[in-house]
Amino acid sequence: MPKVNFTTALQRFFPNLKSEKLEGKTVKELLDRLEAKYPTITDYLVNEDGTLRKHINIFVGDKMIKDRRTLSDQVAENEEVLIFQALSGG
Repeated sequence: MPKVNFTTALQRFFPNLKSEKLEGKTVKELLDRLEAKYPTITDYLVNEDGTLRKHINIFVGDKMIKDRRTLSDQVAENEEVLIFQALSGG
């Protein structure tokens, strides 16, 4: 199963959030599993239309996902996935 990791910025809203292995073959499937474990987390990650929010980045291995619209990027069995919320401001 892929291992999903997070930056600490998301833990501000989900204090019990931790890196863990989840079942899924696409980024969308992984996000669906996260939503089941952490209700409302996808509200922070995706827009109402299902597209990835502007300030959220997801890496599969060392590559940023390409499909921010339907989140169809494939995830291999032992892949590491990093989800982080980019911070902005000045």
